[in-house]
Amino acid sequence: MKAKKEDILKAHAYRRAIKEFDADQKIKDEDFEFILEVGRRSPSSFGWEPWKFVVVQNKDLREKLSEPSWGAQKQLASASHFVILLARKGDEMRAGSDYLKYKSQVIDKLPAEVEEMKVSFFKNFMENEFDLTDERKIFDWSSKQTYLPLGNMMTAAAQIGIDSCPMEGFSRAKVEEILSDEGIVDTTKFGVSVMVAFGYRKEDSPFPQSRFPMEEIVEWVK
Repeated sequence: MKAKKEDILKAHAYRRAIKEFDADQKIKDEDFEFILEVGRRSPSSFGWEPWKFVVVQNKDLREKLSEPSWGAQKQLASASHFVILLARKGDEMRAGSDYLKYKSQVIDKLPAEVEEMKVSFFKNFMENEFDLTDERKIFDWSSKQTYLPLGNMMTAAAQIGIDSCPMEGFSRAKVEEILSDEGIVDTTKFGVSVMVAFGYRKEDSPFPQSRFPMEEIVEWVK
C-alpha cells in the first residue's frame, strides 16, 4: 500500500500541462483504451453521465480546429491523441427528456417506480436547489460533470507515464460550428466543454512544479 501511494504521488509530481508533445511518439492503442475506459467509468451527479468524448485524430480537422483554439495550437499539431469533451445541453438534461429516459430505462434498467422517484428528485434539485432553470445554467452544470472524467483520465495517463494537457483556450461557438459542419456533433444536443491532449513531452519543463502548502488550502473543522 505504501509503495502504491508513493507511485501515485510520484505520477502527480511528474505531471505537467504539456504545451508541445513529441510528435514522433505515439500512445499504444491498448494504453489509450485504458485512459478512455477510466473516463467512461467516472462518476457523475445523479449518474446521468452528461458527456461524450470525441477523439480527434484526423490531421485536416485538427488544422481547422487550430484557428479558433488559441490555447491548443501546439498541442493540436503534436499530440498523439486529442480529445474534445462534450457536455449535454438543456433540453437533453431536463426531467422527462428522451435522453434521461434512455439512460434510466435502457442503460441503468431501473424499475419504473425507481425511475419515477429519481426523476422527481432530480427535477426538484434542478428547479429548487441548484437553480438549473435556463439553457446556460444547465449546460454549465453538465460541463462541470465533464471535469470528473477529465481529471481521472489525466491521472490515469500520468500513472502509466503518459503526458497530458487540459485546455479551455478556444472559441466554443467556432469550434462547435466546425464540428457541426463536419457532421461530428449535433449542437442541439451537445456543446464543447473542454479539450485535453495526450502524448509524450518533447522536453522537460525548466520550472519545478509549485503548489500551495497543505495548511493554506485545507481547513479542518472538528
